[in-house]
Amino acid sequence: MAAIAIAGRARARAAGSGVAALERRFHWWCLGPTLAVLGVVTLLPTLYLLATSLTPLNLTRPATQWDFSHPFRNFAFLLSDGRLHGSLWVQLKLSFWTVSLQLLLGFGVALLLNLRSRTLEALRTVFLIPMVLPPIVVAIIWKVLYTPDISPVHWAMASLGWPLPTLITHPSYALGAIIVADIWEWFPFTMLMILAGLQVLPEEQVDAARIDGAGPWQLTVYVVLPFLRGVLLVAGLFRLIDSIKAFPLIFILTDGGPGTVTEVTNYYSYVQAFNFSQLGYSSAITVILVSLTVIASAFIVRAVGWETSSE
Repeated sequence: MAAIAIAGRARARAAGSGVAALERRFHWWCLGPTLAVLGVVTLLPTLYLLATSLTPLNLTRPATQWDFSHPFRNFAFLLSDGRLHGSLWVQLKLSFWTVSLQLLLGFGVALLLNLRSRTLEALRTVFLIPMVLPPIVVAIIWKVLYTPDISPVHWAMASLGWPLPTLITHPSYALGAIIVADIWEWFPFTMLMILAGLQVLPEEQVDAARIDGAGPWQLTVYVVLPFLRGVLLVAGLFRLIDSIKAFPLIFILTDGGPGTVTEVTNYYSYVQAFNFSQLGYSSAITVILVSLTVIASAFIVRAVGWETSSE
């Protein structure tokens, strides 16, 4: 009898492992088409980008497309390119101020909209309008607002006796003008994520803190912020990546100027590729930019603690 029981358990285990193997094969068959499409859409262009970054590809000399005689020439030139270094500094300033202020403004508006009020609930959709507009439309809106001859803002300030300079052509204000427009466009994204986090905040924690005598400030600092830590970091990660991809606002409003005051790194890459036809060097810049983005993203992911939570 014992032998029969052991044999039965062995057959059950074999059958279970067979079912598990079939399930794994079924899952791979289902994922296969999706992985193939992702490979074609993302992996192949990435490999081509890496290959191009190792060549001196120039649109005026097509034969340079497969010239790998000096594969690290572009990357060596990156080290001495002062304009590239300046663009990285501009990118750092743009990313820091836009991400920080979007998180701060989004957090404040989310706290306001989380209050139980029908009026505030109706306003939630209004706050989402900038985010759902096409980026080129947002850029045109702010182009109008920043152009003195047709801007209602300039008219209003001039009527009050505080005339404004042309912000997008002034070296001291051009980058700030880009930052303001970017914050207006994307703070609803951080607001939406933070508001979703506030909606699932356990009421027991809030009630316990209030019973212990916590005021609004203590409640926010010691209860709400720790609970939203992961949400804030994820929202910051998404906005950091998007800030590195900033292009439409700069292209429409300032064209990287005046001079190179608003020329971020990806815009400098665009200039090298389409103004100077240096696609090989532009690809090398893009590879460095992608690498820095991946490193920053990995650091934020580690800060969130996803590895720990997934184990």
